[in-house]
Amino acid sequence: MSTERAREGLYSRVQQFHAEQMQALDSGRFEEYAETFTEDGEFRHSPGRPPARTRAGIAKELTAFHQERFAGQAVQRRHWFNMLNVQEQADGTVHATFYVLALLTRPGERVPEIAPSCLVRDVLVEEDGRLLTRSRRVEHDHVPEA
Repeated sequence: MSTERAREGLYSRVQQFHAEQMQALDSGRFEEYAETFTEDGEFRHSPGRPPARTRAGIAKELTAFHQERFAGQAVQRRHWFNMLNVQEQADGTVHATFYVLALLTRPGERVPEIAPSCLVRDVLVEEDGRLLTRSRRVEHDHVPEA
């Protein structure tokens, strides 16, 4: 298989992985989302919040975040990924960098809120033939990096 074809295959795998991962998150299946991370995975998702570590810690953090942020409101979140750049590293990891728009819709409101626009940096690994996130760092566009 050519190098270009192998790269296309990896790119497609990463896209499919992200689609499944984000559909779990947007459906509120936080434990399922956390299972897409390595056991010692790290998830840094919002300014001012410490990174969540381990699958159990990620699921717990997401539950707390959603309860605090939306306090029982009926909302639907959708994460739209675009401009995906996939780079295979010499150590076998895959670095995926992409743009995200997180949309928030409330019942009866036709126009969603963009909440927020971000740059995401993932380090992915393969374990037992499946991709997992070792680390995810979400950089919010409206918050300057320290």
